[in-house]
Amino acid sequence: MTVAAGTDGYAPQSGDASFDVESYDLDLTYRVRTNRLSGVATISAVALEDLTAVHLDLVGLRAERVDVDGVRVRAVRQGPRRLRIGLPDEILAGDPFTVRVAYAGAPAPRRSRWGAIGWEELTDGALVAGQPTGAPTWFPCNDRPDARAPMRLSVTTDADYAVVATGVAEGVERAGGMRTWRFTSTVPVATYLAAVHIGRYTEHLVPAVVPVRLATPVEQRLAAQRAFADVPAMLELFDGLFGPYPQESCALVVTADELEIPLEAQGLAVFGVNHLLPDEQRLIAHELAHQWFGNSVGLAAWRDIWLNEGFACYAEWLWSERSGGPTAARCAAEHHDRLSAAAQDLLLSDPGPDLMFDDRVYKRGALTLHALRVALGDPAFFELVRAWTGQYRHALVTTDDFRALVVERAGPDAASLLSTWIDRMPLPALPRG
Repeated sequence: MTVAAGTDGYAPQSGDASFDVESYDLDLTYRVRTNRLSGVATISAVALEDLTAVHLDLVGLRAERVDVDGVRVRAVRQGPRRLRIGLPDEILAGDPFTVRVAYAGAPAPRRSRWGAIGWEELTDGALVAGQPTGAPTWFPCNDRPDARAPMRLSVTTDADYAVVATGVAEGVERAGGMRTWRFTSTVPVATYLAAVHIGRYTEHLVPAVVPVRLATPVEQRLAAQRAFADVPAMLELFDGLFGPYPQESCALVVTADELEIPLEAQGLAVFGVNHLLPDEQRLIAHELAHQWFGNSVGLAAWRDIWLNEGFACYAEWLWSERSGGPTAARCAAEHHDRLSAAAQDLLLSDPGPDLMFDDRVYKRGALTLHALRVALGDPAFFELVRAWTGQYRHALVTTDDFRALVVERAGPDAASLLSTWIDRMPLPALPRG
């Protein structure tokens, strides 16, 4: 099958750059015991060029029926990664259109150069780990980081399970042995940040600058409440340093299973039961910070991943500093020493797909921000950060956008300092201050 031109260079087999999605409307039914997912995806879009066909990413699930603007389409070809939908009539650039796909199957993670990603069965439930290209394992989509859209989710599952998903929860309805949970996001959502978590969860509301829904297995409720006790203080700190919390909701999920890493999604994050230990506090701060960096200020391209992970990692150090742990300066010095002993083959502004989730991207990104903080001083640095999150709230950014803001706010010397950290491979000396 052909690959659309102009997709992201780090994931060239994903996405179709010939159209933009304006909204997703997903109606899902999932049977936990049999791992059976059926769904109807209604995708409202607009053509960016004259179209005779469109491509949707879909992995491991079978399209059963496709309609375009209410007309059934039979010219549908499905390969292992995507659907090619031949349009009944040509759609001209600028014209809106709607695709409706009914699909079903046994969802599973997809294999990728970054490991297994996507819909994953748990011991008793399921979760989604979508970053970077896992979304097509549970719904047909235009899977590009720059293709964000509002989303509505309806998830029906066995009545003894609860659902936590992307968006504001809008109520639960019961019919027989099933319950239906509904969620709506009016803010634009990247496909990789859409998520569904299903388990035997009980919810506890944590008062904070934004109410936090903490969903845990009953057996882990008290341990989770202790582990997440500092979440209100973290959100208060970040609200002050980064600007107002940018999402419509905040939910934290703890699975009964151990997970390799926690993972953020739009307005929520998921943690394994193994992340309830006291020394995992930094991971909570990291995932909360992503609600500003990555989930609001969003990537136009995967090459700029340091803008997500560098800020989230630096937020760990800021929380450590505020909560009585090692200062950000001490954290920076320790990690600079470790990176100095590592290979000097990483270009932060374009690490390549194989290294985009390398720990050096996270730590060197944080070091870059600390170097700017030392150079600018706290008032100017945090004014810069708040300008970044405010100007690009729920918008797409590149490294050059950040570079331009540094020039505007701090001048060419600060931009030159930034360049030494992100545009060259050798690790610069860490400024002291």
